[in-house]
Amino acid sequence: MSKRLADVARKVGVSEATVSRVLNEKPGVSEATRQAVLTALDVLGYERPTKLRGERARLVGLFLPELQNPIFPAFGEVVGGALAQNGYTPVLCTLTSGGISESDYVDLLLQQQVSGVVFIGGQYGQQDSTHDHYDRLSDLGLPTVLVNAKVAALDFATVSTDDAVATEQAWNHLRQLGHTSIGLVLGPKDHVPSQRKLHAAKRVAATSGVALPDSHIVHSHYSLEAGQAAATRLLQSGVTAIICASDPIALGAVRAVRRAGLTVPGDVSIVGYDDSALMNSVDPPLTTVRQPIEPMGRMIIELLVGQINGSATRVDEYLFEPELVVRGSTGPVRPPATSR
Repeated sequence: MSKRLADVARKVGVSEATVSRVLNEKPGVSEATRQAVLTALDVLGYERPTKLRGERARLVGLFLPELQNPIFPAFGEVVGGALAQNGYTPVLCTLTSGGISESDYVDLLLQQQVSGVVFIGGQYGQQDSTHDHYDRLSDLGLPTVLVNAKVAALDFATVSTDDAVATEQAWNHLRQLGHTSIGLVLGPKDHVPSQRKLHAAKRVAATSGVALPDSHIVHSHYSLEAGQAAATRLLQSGVTAIICASDPIALGAVRAVRRAGLTVPGDVSIVGYDDSALMNSVDPPLTTVRQPIEPMGRMIIELLVGQINGSATRVDEYLFEPELVVRGSTGPVRPPATSR
């Protein structure tokens, strides 16, 4: 008991006597200090006294599917900072191969009486994955916000970048540069954002009079190495431009072009997606479609805090407009060589 008092007091910056008054529900402690002590208990892994367990902790689970893709830490920084400004402590839940599963994380968060959960990517975006733990959150009525994939069977508020607009921006940019043989490297086939991008690409290809055969569509994992392998297949089909579903995939495509003895953008133009950190510093600087992280982050917090405070929140999907950022990885199609 004395160790718990000392640890919590040190964490909050108050006396052990103040912590004791909070735990024993004694008067003379401000509400802000009381909440800080309860949050410190949760963060340090101490169980609350039984009489205090009915209250929601001021903790919010923040799920990131990975940390290798810079876009996810960027989202985490924006959302985590906004949570702190609103008096909530983000609990980072990162999925790693062989690590704690998403379902197990949900169980742990529920044990900690969290106030809400934000998923910035996750199994909900994969139609073939299990969604049972999302059903638990829904049944409990726990405030929850999903990012970048609205799933019809899950009644959660969702904040997304408009994948259709992103694909149209990339495709039209390449068409304006004269490209008529355009390939796509997308995520897994059951990934909802990739399905949306593919549907949009087929539609804009048809309206622009450009063929998009199956040989110009490759599904991949979201990594540089997978992007390189996928782009290598597309180069064999003769594409002069590649639209990628993430910036790491696009960097893998750049490597594939160079390994094939070709140049970017002289022989092949490449467009990424996200505009994650340092994409203006790679060689060549990457043309990419930027996700509007800051305004999306504000909407995520608005929806989550509104739910926590008891406001009725529509379970709509809020679509945000992306922005094409043109840099050095795209250029005019090279005219065919003429015989002399």
